[in-house]
Amino acid sequence: MQIITPVDVAEKAGNKYLGVLVAAKFTRYVNEFPRDRSIPLKKKLTTQALEQLASGELTYRLVRRRRQET
Repeated sequence: MQIITPVDVAEKAGNKYLGVLVAAKFTRYVNEFPRDRSIPLKKKLTTQALEQLASGELTYRLVRRRRQET
């Protein structure tokens, strides 16, 4: 079992907090797809997302939020 440290995530994401947020958002996105529930997963989706982020397979871009004018 591979252990992913916060340092591994921070190297690819800039900091560990952003890395965890990216992995969580990607996991939620993948979890929305229909899948065959009879086939068990080998790893949790969050673990897979963190591994992909640490290895450089998962890329992302930051989008600035627009301020709403009141």
